[in-house]
Amino acid sequence: MDKNLFRLYVDSLLSTFSRSTATSVSAMVDGDYSHDSITRFLSERQLTSRDLWYQVKSVVRAIESDYGILIVDDSISHKPHMDENDIVCWHYDHTSGKNVKGINIVSVLYHSEGLSIPVAYTLVKKTEHIVDSTTGKEKRISTKSKNEHFRAMLAQSAKNMRFRYVLSDVWYASVDNMKYIKNTLHRDFVMPLKTNRKVALSATEKRAGKYVTVETLQPKVNEHLTVYLEGLTFPVRLIRQVFINKDNSQGVLYLVCSDTTLTYQHITDLYQKRWKIEEYHKALKQQCALSVSPAHTVRTQSSHIFCSLCAFVKLELMHRIMAVSYEGLKLNLHLHALKTTFKHLRTLQPLDWATKPIFA
Repeated sequence: MDKNLFRLYVDSLLSTFSRSTATSVSAMVDGDYSHDSITRFLSERQLTSRDLWYQVKSVVRAIESDYGILIVDDSISHKPHMDENDIVCWHYDHTSGKNVKGINIVSVLYHSEGLSIPVAYTLVKKTEHIVDSTTGKEKRISTKSKNEHFRAMLAQSAKNMRFRYVLSDVWYASVDNMKYIKNTLHRDFVMPLKTNRKVALSATEKRAGKYVTVETLQPKVNEHLTVYLEGLTFPVRLIRQVFINKDNSQGVLYLVCSDTTLTYQHITDLYQKRWKIEEYHKALKQQCALSVSPAHTVRTQSSHIFCSLCAFVKLELMHRIMAVSYEGLKLNLHLHALKTTFKHLRTLQPLDWATKPIFA
């Protein structure tokens, strides 16, 4: 990989305010790099999670801690007008409650010492074609589930860095994932539960098969219960968190934690950090030009996404050093661009309209 072209392309993603194209990147540097050279850079080889780790390893080593946190979640880069391929396909979007066309990216974010760095990711590929038994139409499916990607990325992260806790949303709160984190990786997790999940209130009741649904339990705020989740052999701490939504309605979240030494406050403080990955997804789309590339092949689309993730790392480091929000950093760039444009425009006045009327 051409390092100069890589840095140029990453910086162009942070600089652009519209679509990111090879032509626009070339124009930014007055043609020092041609459109073709930038296109070749994006298509020369398949950039992957392994390449991302190579880029961020030194940063992670500087902030690494035994109490580091891994946060896992996925997001969709919408591509409604792009032709379908193995990565641009239809996925269920839980934020909108419907299927959308785009690229589904599962990311692992490492949070330690106040920094959040993406350390692994995968693009969900749907390479198999089947006929839907309900509609009779052909559709794409993946040979590997997102939960399988989840466990594979955690396994690689455990080899690469030190961490203690894994945070996720309810999508990844399966028994298999919990057992893998606790029994195989020997780490702990904090995850939300659906209200119909079943728990036993003691080891005796578990052995007797006496389970109740989570929604029937009403632990007080600031209190916790030690319970046995159906399918798990080890106990977990269960808490009920009450919060106010943006529309002023009341929400309830049931959280389970495999570290039974933690208090209610510790668990809620820990899970609060899961919001970091939501900020990361937002910054990728709004500040790092994730979804504005017209690249149309799997390889060039994958390379663009890889560079967007690297752009976020640079954005996060600037955010830390300058103590300015992601939005503020981008706004400063935009303001500088506006000032430059305005100064240039002042040199292009077609006539002295300030003293001579344009219209009689």
